[in-house]
Amino acid sequence: MNTATITTTVRPYQSYVYAYPHKTAYDELPDRPALRGLWADEPKDALSLYLHIPFCEVRCGFCNLFTRIGAPDGLTTAYLDALERQADAVSDALGDGARFAAAAFGGGTPTFLEAVELERLCDIAEKRMGADLAAVPLSVEASPATATAERLAVLAARGTTRLSLGVQSFVDAEARSAVRPQRRADVEAALARIREAGIPVLNIDLIYGIDGQTERSWLRSLDAALAWHPEELYLYPLYVRPLTGLGRKEAAETDQEWDERRLRLYRLGRDHLLARGYEQVSMRMFRRTDTPAPASGGEDHACQTDGMIGLGCGARSYTSGLHYSFDYAVDMREIRGIIDDYVSRPEADFGHAEHGRVITGDEARRRHLLQSVLQADGLDVAAYRARFAADPAEDFPEELARFAARGWLDPAAPHGWLRLSPEGLAHSDALGPELFSPAVRAAMAAYEAK
Repeated sequence: MNTATITTTVRPYQSYVYAYPHKTAYDELPDRPALRGLWADEPKDALSLYLHIPFCEVRCGFCNLFTRIGAPDGLTTAYLDALERQADAVSDALGDGARFAAAAFGGGTPTFLEAVELERLCDIAEKRMGADLAAVPLSVEASPATATAERLAVLAARGTTRLSLGVQSFVDAEARSAVRPQRRADVEAALARIREAGIPVLNIDLIYGIDGQTERSWLRSLDAALAWHPEELYLYPLYVRPLTGLGRKEAAETDQEWDERRLRLYRLGRDHLLARGYEQVSMRMFRRTDTPAPASGGEDHACQTDGMIGLGCGARSYTSGLHYSFDYAVDMREIRGIIDDYVSRPEADFGHAEHGRVITGDEARRRHLLQSVLQADGLDVAAYRARFAADPAEDFPEELARFAARGWLDPAAPHGWLRLSPEGLAHSDALGPELFSPAVRAAMAAYEAK
């Protein structure tokens, strides 16, 4: 069977692997281990800090993030109060010597917070956690409606190096189809304010595969984004997930037709950006080659090995042996309940891990391989060997042989590197899930969506 035939039998859009294992594989930790013990022997000189804000002005039809629409009076204040209590408990558990190499505010929409609340959020990161936001890369997510001049001024003054704007489409009809009520004129005004604020790196998120989207309209969105010369562009395939707005709509296409359309639009967008001075960093991420952008994780931060501290009810934290978070949900009622529980907790409650998954030696290998090979640069075999005393080909012979047979591995990769081919990158959302362990697959399958 030839490579093309093998490739077409695999559904290209199965799951976006942005973290492994996924939170649907987490379970309650019956012993509720103390954070002080979990972090006692961990390297803490290059941590990543993530602060989660679970509020949005609207919830897009494709969104399955942990977020709620709006906030009743006093809820954002109560949430920041709880975030401070959690920061104090976590900082105490980390002890002296913790150093942060990167920081990010995500959600939800962090810029849902008012300017004075964003100041307070930055203070939590700096004064309570000890992250020097002026000295490390700081990435913040925003929406066009909340990217106001006042909020952007606060973020710029506090050291934000990257602002990611969720646009999704510059075509108003497509935005409505994705249940994202916005007008192109408002998006353009937000982009003008971001550029005026002087934040070094602008990222624009776009989505392909929206109902009614054509190759022509996709190029219109791409060119509208390119007019702002963004340092980064993310091209996301549309997913329709359970318990989301679009998840309740009837599909207009068969799965195969939709897959073929998304692949066609992906390749069109990829080639369009590569021809206009962008380099591909991953399946989704493209970076301008003429303007060096600060590394999102810092020059001395490696997502495969370094730990993460997550604050907020939707954030996850990573030690070498355990990934942990709070409970996870998609349904709006369930999310509201988890947020209400979070803001009611005393500081002592935040000194323990409650939901998570133990990362065994096998899972650590899988995570290292995933986090590396899904990047365009690929995996440094020597670094893998130094960490695990084995080659990836020894640990994953069947998977790598299968990927090679499909044409997903680059035979021209430099010596000592395992790298995906262009077609492999295009199939990242199929390749990634094939590296999930049987135990993680079983846990995800047993998870009851809520």
